[in-house]
Amino acid sequence: MSTQRATALIADDEPLLRSALERMLATAWPELEIVAQARNGSEAVTLYQEKQPQVCFLDVQMPGLTGVEAARQIGRQPQLVFVTAFSQYAVDAFEHGALDYLVKPVEAARLADTVARLQERLRSDELGSHSDVLLDRLSARLQGKRDPAPLRWLRASVGSTLRMIAVEDVDYLRSDEKYTRIAWRDEQGDAAEALIRTPLKELILQLDQEQFVQVHRSVVVNLHAVSQVLRGDNETGTIVLKGRSEQLPVSRSFLSVFRQM
Repeated sequence: MSTQRATALIADDEPLLRSALERMLATAWPELEIVAQARNGSEAVTLYQEKQPQVCFLDVQMPGLTGVEAARQIGRQPQLVFVTAFSQYAVDAFEHGALDYLVKPVEAARLADTVARLQERLRSDELGSHSDVLLDRLSARLQGKRDPAPLRWLRASVGSTLRMIAVEDVDYLRSDEKYTRIAWRDEQGDAAEALIRTPLKELILQLDQEQFVQVHRSVVVNLHAVSQVLRGDNETGTIVLKGRSEQLPVSRSFLSVFRQM
């Protein structure tokens, strides 16, 4: 990321709420420059195309285009944060680390966590982590529809053999360039690994959110496989796994998952 100030757009149909979020961001992220404020989803799309901010704070329910519909048109270049009075609309996305959300009225502590996540993603020059699959899920939640059943099996090539891996046997998943590394237990309970072509960001959305949590931008862990979490420096951590020698990193952005537990 360049040394220039990060830029953001705020979209909300309530002027007072826009102003309140702007004031809170000035405290939580003084270096952030608010380059545009939109009154609805259509205006958010237009202003994004004009200003090209790095972060978009989108109210979920706005007249005309909703925040989710606006996100589809804005695309994956910026980081997205949904702002909502109804946390169930975005809670899946947040818990999986796919994107972030703020619940009205916005709390300073939660905003600080969100800012830390955004800064980390901008430092690593990541594209926005939302996908069509995720936006479809949010749209379904807005319409009161149920999520599809979580993924139960993974297909992976191990040498010349195609293996069917039960998701419940997976200890963790780790992003490995264009692939995802699956670490699981075989029929004898021994540790095994394989690569699959499906990106981690897509797999996250299909896993059981009660069992699998994202602990780093490149790591998702099965809570059943966690032995302990060691607190490190700078609000980071390390996961010790049951029956495995390797340890997994927990970034500052996701350490709050374990604090909440």
